[in-house]
Amino acid sequence: MGIISLSIPSNLLEKVDLYIKEQGFANRSEIIRQALRAYISEGKRLSELKGKTTATITIIYQKGARTGQIADVQHSYGNIVSTFLHTHIEEGYCIEIIVAKGDAQVMKAFIAALKANKQISEVKVTLL
Repeated sequence: MGIISLSIPSNLLEKVDLYIKEQGFANRSEIIRQALRAYISEGKRLSELKGKTTATITIIYQKGARTGQIADVQHSYGNIVSTFLHTHIEEGYCIEIIVAKGDAQVMKAFIAALKANKQISEVKVTLL
């Protein structure tokens, strides 16, 4: 088994440790393995998309982030963004839930642009 090392902000590490206890994971390595499997599985489903599709895309970012950059990405893909909801959540974070409909290739490009945005800390895609 290979070994990797990664740096995690202390507030995220606290959440990871709490989740390990709550969910009964054996250790930090196991929770990271599970998270990576889920991430790879999601990526595989996205890569296999074809034709017209609908998705909800949830993004989380820190309050005070350069929201203009995030809005620019959404405006660039305005042809598939049907609507979005923005609200403030705990610890100074914002969450947006985007409903998008359109061509799978455009959808994949939109999701990739959101994931590439360093202002966004989390992107979760649900394909409908």
